[in-house]
Order: sequence, then structure tokens, then C-alpha cells
Amino acid sequence: MSPPSLAPARWVLAVLVLCQGISLVPAGGGGSPWTYAGPHGQDHWPDTYPDCGGTAQSPIDIQSSDVEYEPSLPPIQPEGYRSPEDPLFMLSNNGHTVEMSLSETMFLHGLPRRYNAVQLHLHWGSRSRPLGSEHQLDGQKFPAELHIVHFNSERYANVSQAKNKPDGLAVLGILIEAGEIVNEAYENILKYLSKVKFAGEKISIPSFNVLQLLPEKLDQFYRYRGSLTTPPCHQSVLWTVFHQKVQLSKSQLENLQGALHSTGPESSPIPLVENFRTTQTLNQRTVYSSFPVGSTFTYSAGEVVAIVFGILFGFLGLFFAVHVITKSIRASKRTGQKDIVLKSSSALPSEQDSSANI
Repeated sequence: MSPPSLAPARWVLAVLVLCQGISLVPAGGGGSPWTYAGPHGQDHWPDTYPDCGGTAQSPIDIQSSDVEYEPSLPPIQPEGYRSPEDPLFMLSNNGHTVEMSLSETMFLHGLPRRYNAVQLHLHWGSRSRPLGSEHQLDGQKFPAELHIVHFNSERYANVSQAKNKPDGLAVLGILIEAGEIVNEAYENILKYLSKVKFAGEKISIPSFNVLQLLPEKLDQFYRYRGSLTTPPCHQSVLWTVFHQKVQLSKSQLENLQGALHSTGPESSPIPLVENFRTTQTLNQRTVYSSFPVGSTFTYSAGEVVAIVFGILFGFLGLFFAVHVITKSIRASKRTGQKDIVLKSSSALPSEQDSSANI
């Protein structure tokens, strides 16, 4: 059989690659290699990936003063998250992050169209530079951030078709802060990191309740149109960044910051850390919020009802207590008056007898 019709130089290169086992494909998939720092770092992404230099890039620093309250935004309602149909999820180290596949039977209500789940992944810092979230709130960074990626299944057959379309993707952003207690939901992922230590490694893990990875208040979020935060940086993402944070323990964050490598097992080990993109210019975009951002405290509808009933029952209890005390005081006064009358009546005969003796 004759060899493929390649130019001589390309044929020689192909033979060398096959013989020496050299990989020309970056760990994250096809296309040119990229990193977060160095000669292929994010400052140079636009040279190879033009969209990375666009005017609607992500992540952003969400500034309270720039947010527009939009009360008509419905809460996010995940469907199928609690009990995924797939018995197993695929967990992998792609050289840029740890990624977990999701069942397409998982999708979202509360968005303009139906968006089915594809995968989730994390961004984090390092032990020397622990703040590794991509989005910021009023300039504040957080230790890590979870992204859950979905594609527009009403218009496109799969994520490959959707990823470069303006309405193709929807991503949930969950900001992660440090806490005191081990987060058991996230432990479903983190306890397997040692099994995917090197780039290219994969493992099947038991599926679990993905809803527990999200914050409780799914009706409080920021919404804006942006991009993928990694090359090719397609400006195709409808972002939902939740206001409420999720907490991981110190030991869990340290595990995330030290468990993985961005290189394969046969290469010199390079820690997979600080895999976050710097914030991008907002330009003319509007960031919407589903709640009044200026409020010191924000409550869900259920909490408002609970507060109203709590106040109502509090007043009723106070009224009842005052009524009982008042009734008791009045009863005591009546008893005292009767005692006085009785004592006065019993004294009269004695007084009459005394007057007679005089």
C-alpha cells in the first residue's frame, strides 16, 4: 500500500512522531498548545486564537455599581441533577484542569432555551497563591471556581456544533470559599484526584447527586453574555454566576492545589496549579442580577414567608403574654379588694363593742 500523499517534510515528521512517541496534540485536545503563563500563556492567546482578543470575553470582575437588577429573571432549576441516569461519570486530567463528564439527561430550566449538561471542571490557585477563582465580585477573588457546561439542545445536536455559536452554550459558575467542614458532595470528585494525577489519565467514578455541588440559593445570581475562559475563547456563553458561595475545607483546597500535574507520567512533573484566566474588560456589556445587589441581606421567597410568619407569631405570642399578665394583675387586684372589704367588715363589731364599753 502506498503511503498517504503528504509533503516530504510532513511525512518525515510523521514518521519521527510515530517512532519516538512524541505528542503534537496539547493535553486539552486539538489545536495549538496553550498554557496560562509563559510563551504560550494567556497574553499570547489572541495570536493563535483570535476570539481570545474579542470584546465579550470572560471572566469578568462583577462590580455592584455596574449591575442592573432584573426581577423577571427566573431561578435556575436543574432537572436530572439529583439522580443522573448514567451510573458512572468519567473523570479526567486534560492537562489544564480536572474534568468530569455529565449525563445529557441533565438540563436546566430558567434559561431562554433548554440547555443540556456536558461536563464540569474546576479552576484553582496554588498553596503559595491560594486565590484561584476566575470571576471576581467587587474585586474579591476566591480560592476556586466550579464551571458546569451546557449546550443549547433545542438548536444544536451536540456541544461540538454549539460551542462557537452565539447562543450555543450556558455555563453555571459557582464560587468556592474556604470553610471549616469537609464538603461531602465535592469529596465525590476530590477523593479520586490521585487516580488522575497526570495529564491524559482517566477514571470512571460512581455518579452522584450533582445538585449538591450547587449553592442552596439558586434564585440569586448574576447573568451576562461572555465567552469560554480558555482557548479558543468562543464568545458563545450565557453565564450564570451564583451570588452565594460554596465552602470547601482547608484540606480539600490543599488537595486540589497539590494533587495534579499538567504533564504526562513520562515527562518532568509540572504541578497543575493557578489555572485561571485574568479578568477581562466588560466593554459595553450589561451584567444583570436576579436580586437587589445593593441590599445588605437578600432572602429567597421561602425565607421571606418564614420571616413574615415568624414576626406574626411573635406578635401573637407577645399579645397573649401581655393578656395573661394583665388578666393576672386584674385578678390580683380583685382579690386584694375583697380582702380589704372583708377585713373592714370584720372590724366593725369590735369597734362597736369598744364604743359601748366607753
